[in-house]
Amino acid sequence: MTPQEIAFTNAFNANRQCLALFAKCSSRDELHVVRDAFYLGMASICCKEEYEVIREELITDEASASTIIASMNGPKALESMITSARSSAGWEPLLGALHELSSAVGSDLDQVWGGLERGRLEWLGALNAAHELKVILKAALDNNQHSQDDDTDAKMVWMFALSLSIPSLAQCRDAWSRTVQMQEPTNPLKSYNSELWDCRKAEWRPLDLGVQDAAERGGSSVNEAWDA
Repeated sequence: MTPQEIAFTNAFNANRQCLALFAKCSSRDELHVVRDAFYLGMASICCKEEYEVIREELITDEASASTIIASMNGPKALESMITSARSSAGWEPLLGALHELSSAVGSDLDQVWGGLERGRLEWLGALNAAHELKVILKAALDNNQHSQDDDTDAKMVWMFALSLSIPSLAQCRDAWSRTVQMQEPTNPLKSYNSELWDCRKAEWRPLDLGVQDAAERGGSSVNEAWDA
């Protein structure tokens, strides 16, 4: 590896924890705060000259410093820091230098981040779309004595509802709809027949794995989302 490649790799690895915060985001704006914090963290290691311009401005600019200090240890601390950094005259040069280095070492930071952002937003969209059905299913379980099989059945219905918002699962979703003789895929409880909803059927596995994969791309898991 060249010195540039080593520096870039070290900077990337040092900021993995920041990158992982994408899994805590609940909106595009929050995702972009994490993205820019990741870029700023990388620049602090491998684009020191450009980073120093912003660091000094954040310290010496009274308004920026006051905003950051006021939010320290609070839930908006990272957002306040990034908002101040973005307003710096050195922000665009820093991004330019970082992306130039990324290209020089054969990496594409926008592609790396874009995959995380798309995965998270797709998963959030699926969760939001299926939330009302989840509430109904959970209430039915809570109001009745239920077995593990009942819980599995309810989760299957919810997972199918999640798949409605995941375009890549269209084929296996349609296959499962036919398997269980579903009248309205957008309303899986209509004409629901528990005997047909058997997770051992071959048609369920691709849908099951597809939803689990979407959850992982979104920084979560099916079980975590079901229990939330």
